[in-house]
Amino acid sequence: MADDQYTDDAAEPAPRHGPDGRSAEAEDRPGAGRKGDGPRGAERGADGEDESADPEAAERDRERERAAGRFKEHTRDPLAEEQSDDPAGPTDLAAAARARRSTRTLFESGRDVHSFDRSYIGSAHIGDIHLRMDARQSGAATRTGPVPDEELRALRRIHVEPQGYSRLRDALRARRLLVLGAAPGTGRTSTALSLLDEVTASAGPGPGHAAGPRVLRVDPDGGVRGLVALAASSDAAPGDDGGPDLPSTGYLLELALARPGAVPPDAMDLDGLAAALDAHGSFAVIVVPLGSAANPLLAGRYGMLCPPAPTRELLTTRLRERLEDHVAAGGPSGADDAAARVEALLGRAESLVDRRDVRDAVGLGDLRPAEAELLASLLAGHLLDEVSSEELLAGCRSLAADQAQEWFTGVDRTLATTPEADDPTTRANAAALFHPVAFRIALAVLGGAPHSAVAAAAHLLTWELSVQCDPENAPARPLFCDDPVSDLALSRAELTDGRGEVAGAEVDARLIWYRGSALPSAVLAEVWDRHFPARTPVVRWLRLLADDPRPHIWMRAAVAAGELCVRDFDHGYAELVRPLAEASGPRRRIFAATTLDQAAGHPSHARAVRTLVADWSRSGTKPLRWTAAMTLGYGSAAATTDDALDALARIGVRDDGEQLAVASFNVVRLLALPDSATVLRRMADWTHHKRAAHQDLGLVTTVRLALSEVDEVLTDGPGSPLADLGDWPLPLALAVTRPELVGPMADLMWTALNTARSRDVAVDSLEVLLRSAVRKDGTEWTRPGLAALLPALATEEHDRRRLDWLLRRMMNDPENPLPDAQARALWWLAVTPGDRTDEEDRHG
Repeated sequence: MADDQYTDDAAEPAPRHGPDGRSAEAEDRPGAGRKGDGPRGAERGADGEDESADPEAAERDRERERAAGRFKEHTRDPLAEEQSDDPAGPTDLAAAARARRSTRTLFESGRDVHSFDRSYIGSAHIGDIHLRMDARQSGAATRTGPVPDEELRALRRIHVEPQGYSRLRDALRARRLLVLGAAPGTGRTSTALSLLDEVTASAGPGPGHAAGPRVLRVDPDGGVRGLVALAASSDAAPGDDGGPDLPSTGYLLELALARPGAVPPDAMDLDGLAAALDAHGSFAVIVVPLGSAANPLLAGRYGMLCPPAPTRELLTTRLRERLEDHVAAGGPSGADDAAARVEALLGRAESLVDRRDVRDAVGLGDLRPAEAELLASLLAGHLLDEVSSEELLAGCRSLAADQAQEWFTGVDRTLATTPEADDPTTRANAAALFHPVAFRIALAVLGGAPHSAVAAAAHLLTWELSVQCDPENAPARPLFCDDPVSDLALSRAELTDGRGEVAGAEVDARLIWYRGSALPSAVLAEVWDRHFPARTPVVRWLRLLADDPRPHIWMRAAVAAGELCVRDFDHGYAELVRPLAEASGPRRRIFAATTLDQAAGHPSHARAVRTLVADWSRSGTKPLRWTAAMTLGYGSAAATTDDALDALARIGVRDDGEQLAVASFNVVRLLALPDSATVLRRMADWTHHKRAAHQDLGLVTTVRLALSEVDEVLTDGPGSPLADLGDWPLPLALAVTRPELVGPMADLMWTALNTARSRDVAVDSLEVLLRSAVRKDGTEWTRPGLAALLPALATEEHDRRRLDWLLRRMMNDPENPLPDAQARALWWLAVTPGDRTDEEDRHG
């Protein structure tokens, strides 16, 4: 590229001619190859002959122009159809692909979805251990009565103090009354009993009196006023010194505030109770579940939050108890020997807990007391050869399943049995009743999305559940009842600082996840397998999410829908896949395709999905063929890459290439998978096919390859070699990571550049590649990929003349001129020293 040759008007170089003396494009067909094997072709007539003077030649020129117009139409974006009311462009698809990759990890924790089938074990005797693997709560109400001393002694032995325990104890001693808020199952009752045991033991009985029951459970039906009456009915009499003359008593009251119609106690009730307790030297702990109803209580002078006990200490304490009991039961031995045996077993147990398969089977970020108890029993049984490896892993998997069952079983039973079910107030409470379960389902589907998006989706599902429960009446939609802290605690969720995506740009966001990889699958399995009436509102809700314009929402919902289809493919196909696959808009069809691909990822359903997609590609309606093409692009909907390419070719060449755009797009998606060499070979076969429709498929796919970025087509996970090159053009990323593909890609691009109908768009796509060498801020970008690809693309003089012409055109672009230095750098990337002419060497 010589300095004195730069002009304002760049002329395209003259083409090479075919061996018959005519341009290979006289008939507008790709050639057979270059350098004897590759493609041949040129852009204009041979020997400078003016074919426009010949009427037949003029007609051929007009036909070539029409063919070029049709070809350009085939290269349009298949995901942004103008007639659709929900277009999905490349930016959306790239964001959706990233969301899909992150979401799939939520359902790939080393287990198949069917591992949550609860039929394998409900309860079992393993040695001397009775494992009760059923999280459902007993329906029997608590009656007022003393807590046995044996239970208090056992509690002292195994209770693990949560963080801030001393503050709770000091507050109870100072005020006589403590309202303790925590999520169910976090050890709140054990903590309350431990507090009452301590403060009553330290207070001691009055002089001259025999010690009575120190800690009593109180029937919750009486509420706080019933407890006041109970404390006041004591025959205690103050001593002469004003102090209590009877044993100090501790009362435990657990209030259920989530029931429709439940009224929390007010401040005057609590003050009256505190006064009665102080008058008789007693103490009380009122345990309340977290939630909007309990917030006023916890914000008052008596309220405090009870954090969960640390998981590792909890598990170690339970394990030590089991192992000490086993060693003691083994017969008399020295204290030192027994302690050494226990410590040795504890060390083995901790190694077992850290084993990958055990961690994946548990799938919980932290353990609650009952879960730690069960896991300790399983680990101890395994160490003592009483529990097999299969039983250990099965029992570990039951933990998340039990939690999900506890969350959903009988949620609306109180609503159905309330005599005032037709009362408007009762209907208004339905939304508050369904919101926690809706939030858990939304979190299972949208885990990793911004908290605001999950909360909004949860409210949408709350509406659907409420309508399903009472279709005759529109449910109330509370506007200011959200309690994010309670939602997190009650649903075992956590917020993390991360990055979200809005219109292709990353922004700071607060992301929400389950604290445990097993919970998303467990929640979906519980809802789908055990609560059939809930399927209808959940399906309606998923269809609404399919219409959400945000890729991180509809793509996550599509992946979750695939997991649901695996659990009941007949229902999922009829209610989700088929209706969305036949929809008018591309986003809904991509949703259906993603759902099918997720199901195909399970060996149990791969064959069914492949049969279905193959049938759609052969004889389906136009929307079904479009959906089949998008499904094939994921790489799992066909047994081999060749089978997927055969199906895509059937779709692309049918009906005069009506769906050539979507077929070629999904061929390019397959190029991002490991078997890309097979894809390039088939593309070359198509370009040399005797039928023009197949030639167009190869040419259009080649142009689309040059225009596609990695993030738009990448379906593999973080382990893909392309994962770190997300914003690179795909051919340049492949040239860097797979050097053996450079030759086949260069041959395909050369063919497109030297075929009349594809020439213009091919040249434009080459310009896109060239402009990606350096970012707008001047930093390096894809130069290594261009350094690998350009020399293979400019091996002959004609190729270099075309590159020279294109670079000059880019330099003279009035809107975005290419700097001279960048143009020279690109030129020397393409032209190796051995290929340079004397004139080029002289001018640099």
